[in-house]
Amino acid sequence: MASEAPPFPSPVKRWHNKAQPAGDPSLAALSQKGKSILVTGGGNTGIGGETARFFARAGAARIGLLGRRERPLLENKAAIEKEYPGTKVFIQSTDVTDEASVNSAFDNFAKEGKIDTLIHAAAAIGPRENFADADGREFLKGITDNIKGSVWVAKAFIRTATPDAHAVAINSWAAHLSVNDAFASYCVAKMAVYRLWDIVLIAKPNLSIFHTQPGVVLTEMNLAVGGAESVKNVKTDDVTLPASFNLWLSTPEARFLKGKFLWCNWDIDELKSRAKELESGRLLNIDLVGWPFAPTAN
Repeated sequence: MASEAPPFPSPVKRWHNKAQPAGDPSLAALSQKGKSILVTGGGNTGIGGETARFFARAGAARIGLLGRRERPLLENKAAIEKEYPGTKVFIQSTDVTDEASVNSAFDNFAKEGKIDTLIHAAAAIGPRENFADADGREFLKGITDNIKGSVWVAKAFIRTATPDAHAVAINSWAAHLSVNDAFASYCVAKMAVYRLWDIVLIAKPNLSIFHTQPGVVLTEMNLAVGGAESVKNVKTDDVTLPASFNLWLSTPEARFLKGKFLWCNWDIDELKSRAKELESGRLLNIDLVGWPFAPTAN
């Protein structure tokens, strides 16, 4: 059931805080039968892990789980294989900031078939301080870690993906909203990561690449930096919200949104009702508003 939209502009009227009905893995249109899915940040504690479980429910043939720590990967693998024995689960401990580590993981997974969908959920939060107080070297490291993670993942994905594959680059509202200067390094990094994946789509236009704000989810990373619940007037979302939205994005139904920056709270059916409008224009892209895509005056 949808809840009321937040008190700021939204392209849809219906707003969700948990899994959307239109992102239900049991829907025939969302079937992942025969598909190979690779998830970075795929341990059992976060958005990537829950998204992997949604793909398993939708009948994915193979799911690859990558992450720095092996134990969460093993736990998610065991949970998926127990509940969905028809899905083969691959795991490999991977540091996405290391080119060799990423290439090894992608190449090993792709030995049994090209990748149909990538969920890139791995990220680094960086220093918590605002710009004025942050150590400059730590500030830069937070940015470069996130960019390196996307560079090596994107390069490996291009090499190992099917010609019409999907990629969901999980981003953050921090890429397009300067609400405050907390976690300033992370905000700068997320804007850069958005532009990087946008360039990947220019280089490989047959791919379907999406940028998402996953919702305010109390993941392990979120809790490690204080937790969203500690922020006044911030409502949290269930981890099933981005999982259902990410699953839907992996289907032909969502291709009209390729290249767009999307909030997983937005109602899928309402977005679909505006497909022609959204596909033909620059709405939901990060641009300089009014230039150079504004209509020419007569």
